[in-house]
Amino acid sequence: MNPWLMILIAWFSMAIVMSLLWGFQRRTNDAGIVDVAWGMGVGLLALFFAWGSTDGDLTRRIIIATLSLVWAIRLSAYILWRVFTMPEDGRYQSLKKDWGAVAQLKLFWFFQFQAIGSLLFALPMLIAARGKSSLGIFDLLGICIWLIAIIGELIADWQLARFRAKSENQGQVCQEGLWKYSRHPNYFFEWLHWWAYVCLAVTAPWGWVTILGPLLMLHFILNVTGIPPTEAQALKSRGDAYREYQRTTSAFFPWRPKLEKVAV
Repeated sequence: MNPWLMILIAWFSMAIVMSLLWGFQRRTNDAGIVDVAWGMGVGLLALFFAWGSTDGDLTRRIIIATLSLVWAIRLSAYILWRVFTMPEDGRYQSLKKDWGAVAQLKLFWFFQFQAIGSLLFALPMLIAARGKSSLGIFDLLGICIWLIAIIGELIADWQLARFRAKSENQGQVCQEGLWKYSRHPNYFFEWLHWWAYVCLAVTAPWGWVTILGPLLMLHFILNVTGIPPTEAQALKSRGDAYREYQRTTSAFFPWRPKLEKVAV
């Protein structure tokens, strides 16, 4: 199938899905469903791109579709569990408060922006799926990166969920396991995961373009929808305890924590 036609179909489909989900969130009063749809949208678009790229190597297409879907199902299932078991994400509560009377209108366009985001982040899978060469060392490296990233994100999510499940930790800052070395290890491994598709696309036409995937994801995490609103909410709910956590712990890349100040 022509890649431009696939891109057009993908955008149109995601725009419809996000419009329907915008209406759904008006009834539930929980905009967090957009995060579920964004991740699952990327996985389903990757499956569509792998199916439609009939001129690409079949084994490569199967691997890309499988990796993308497993990633999407894991991420979306975890976020969906949070949507149904926890209050609305503080980021969306703050946005609605700031936007006031026009909140729903702005949320509609926010959902449409997420539709475009799903398409943009699925494009590396389209490029990789069109590669004609058989699997090589870079493909194996990509699969290894994917495994490390998924396992790391699973561990980070599990450690945070276990910490929050204990009543005595309510209002406290999680500094256990991976969270001792990074304030956002889940974001770090999510970013690392996108390098897998860069490796899988190395031999494909225009494969170098896929490096924009992890670079764009890094920008969103560090400057837009990731760390800034998450930490703003954490400072509101945890105050000085989180400020101390910011002082001693790396924001993104895992690193040894800074030593506590020694009183003189």
